[in-house]
Amino acid sequence: MLRMPAVADQFYPGEPETLRRLLHKLIPAGPAPAAKALVMPHAGYVYSGGVAGETVSRAAIPEAVIILGPNHHGLGAEAAIMAQGSWLMPLGEVPINADLARLLLAHCPVATDDPAAHRREHSLEVQVPFLQMRQPKLEIVPLVLSHLALPQCLEIGRGIAAAIREYANTYARPALLVASTDMTHYQSRQQATAQDRLAIERVLALDPEGLYHTVREHRISMCGFIPTVITLAATLALGSARAELVRYTDSGEASGDTSQVVGYAGFVID
Repeated sequence: MLRMPAVADQFYPGEPETLRRLLHKLIPAGPAPAAKALVMPHAGYVYSGGVAGETVSRAAIPEAVIILGPNHHGLGAEAAIMAQGSWLMPLGEVPINADLARLLLAHCPVATDDPAAHRREHSLEVQVPFLQMRQPKLEIVPLVLSHLALPQCLEIGRGIAAAIREYANTYARPALLVASTDMTHYQSRQQATAQDRLAIERVLALDPEGLYHTVREHRISMCGFIPTVITLAATLALGSARAELVRYTDSGEASGDTSQVVGYAGFVID
């Protein structure tokens, strides 16, 4: 199956050279060390592209990347993988890593091979051009997630870690996790910053259970908290010891309107 772009010319430029020039401005140059995971925002590039570019620049991007994002449209399975085919993107076609997808399905019984869930979803698509700029041989495994109970999140996280370990042992290749999330939606800058600080503290503490409960108890409108919880659980199982906040900002930085903002944060987990 060939997935066509759903939000080109909306969230990011659809013309290849225009997109490439923009990404060159958004992604700082320079070498970067290996990491286990990134957490990146997924709004339009005019709003969150700076945070996303800074974040993707802080880690070496291997050829195999698992991208986890929220299912904004509610289509398809609650944990939907696209296990084969490719994504047609303005910067070129990106194949699905079928070997890694197969291992994910084997180790994550909750997950389902469901390409239909990916057709309209933007949260994963907007990450791909950033990753392509850093890794020309990019292969992805896309995973969109609905609202899941905490035990399911932890189970999927452990399954992803097991799949990454088996992939590395079998193919001698690393895999990176990218969790796609925006932070608080449509509150004042003061309210959003206070709310998001609570969630950021839990990410920096590598505390998936704490992040899950904090978002629920404080009603933080962090749309990708489920992918982030799962990513934290997976990286802990892979031996992560540190998370770093690259930058936090909000949409008011671009729009000038701080009365109703969306928060954006980027993290590196190693």
